[in-house]
Amino acid sequence: MSTTARAQKAPDTRGPVRKLLTSFGFQILAALVLGIAAGLLARQLGATADAPNGLSATLDTIGGSYVTLLRAAVVPLIFTAIVASISNLRRVQNAARLAGQTLLWFAITAFIAVTIGIALGLVIQPGSRAGAGLEPGDPYTVGTWWNFLLGLIPQNFLGLTVNSSFDPEAGAVASSVGFNILQVIVVATVVGIAALKAGKKAEPFLVFTESLLKVIQRVLWWIIRIAPLGTFGLIGAAVVEYGWDKLTSLAWFAAAIYIGLALVLFVVYPAIVKAHGLSIKQYFSGVWPAVQLAFVSRSSIGTLPLTERVTERNLGVPRSYASFAVPFGATTKMDGCAAIYPAIAAIFVAQFFGIELNIVQYLLIVLVSVVGSAATAGTTGATVMLTLTLSTLGLPLEGVGLLLAIDPILDMGRTAVNVAGQALIPTIVAKREGILDEELYNAPREGLPFADDSGDADGSGDAPKTDAVTDKDPEPVGAR
Repeated sequence: MSTTARAQKAPDTRGPVRKLLTSFGFQILAALVLGIAAGLLARQLGATADAPNGLSATLDTIGGSYVTLLRAAVVPLIFTAIVASISNLRRVQNAARLAGQTLLWFAITAFIAVTIGIALGLVIQPGSRAGAGLEPGDPYTVGTWWNFLLGLIPQNFLGLTVNSSFDPEAGAVASSVGFNILQVIVVATVVGIAALKAGKKAEPFLVFTESLLKVIQRVLWWIIRIAPLGTFGLIGAAVVEYGWDKLTSLAWFAAAIYIGLALVLFVVYPAIVKAHGLSIKQYFSGVWPAVQLAFVSRSSIGTLPLTERVTERNLGVPRSYASFAVPFGATTKMDGCAAIYPAIAAIFVAQFFGIELNIVQYLLIVLVSVVGSAATAGTTGATVMLTLTLSTLGLPLEGVGLLLAIDPILDMGRTAVNVAGQALIPTIVAKREGILDEELYNAPREGLPFADDSGDADGSGDAPKTDAVTDKDPEPVGAR
């Protein structure tokens, strides 16, 4: 599949210093380093999680505000993205075949990932190596399969919940509005299918939904641009809150997780890319902007606009298919959170409490990981998936509390792998079905995020594709 109207590459007149300073990758890396330094300085000045000082409070406010911005966009983004992705199937030839191939490859890679997780858990024995003194915390979500199934039933149109509690210090009732992302997914899926079945009568609704999605993506793009600031606060606050002492007791568990993530990201995924005759270098340079943001934001949904963009513009997946596969993957394709992590964590808990697992329980780990990944719902954290796994195996749920102390640190790597897989599978399926734009996939990028789309001022991706790489994109986000 070839693209049309290839443009000539515009000269890049920026100097090397300006190139470095304006690079999103450099900004993220600099924010990581500065955040760690600020967190260590705050601890040196006496700050702790229970007794913050001015610097630690500032870091916590910056990081927390960034996460709040991302969370605020989750409900409208996931609703419009799923409705639009399902409706886009009407524009795709062999839509059922593409959807089936996508699900099949989701399952294949999840099976490989969970197998790696089980092997690492048995070889490294992280639960047996954990030091004494680990105190269980209170898991913030306890999941069972029954509760999971009941949770799929929408309580209202957008799965919104209101929690009220009395604040004795303020002397008033405090209320907070939350949401059940699984219910949002169910509602959006039903609405999308209904709109697809309604045919021409639903066209005005679908056009409005797609337009609303573009607006929401634009707002998210602004949030993405300040990711380095959010990184600075999040990393600094994590250093203050957890410190090195609390983290070292779980060092073997963290090491097992990151070894598994690295094997999937740097061995399994490249092997799949190579097996399909594609360039490994081009895959990584294409997907890396989204992987970077996922590592920082810890949210597949928050990274969704960028993941979809790099999948189309860097990896050459047709927009009509990518607009279905990437949002679908952002809610169900979780090799990090739903395969590697629960496998190693379940084995850790069993070893820590001295429980022997049998072959049936190992098979259950595989089954839960392959079919239950929707429970992670694309948002930060994988505790729901872990509690589902532990309850299925009959393991102590107190084990969840043991692992909460370092969950944010692990979640960064897990989400990065999730997003890399969410871009990989549409690319592989497109290649197998003969619809991948290999000329765009192999286009030189020179470290820039996308092919030239200078006519696409809204960042929506509607400009013609070219392989000329410039710095004219008004929304450049990528690694150098």
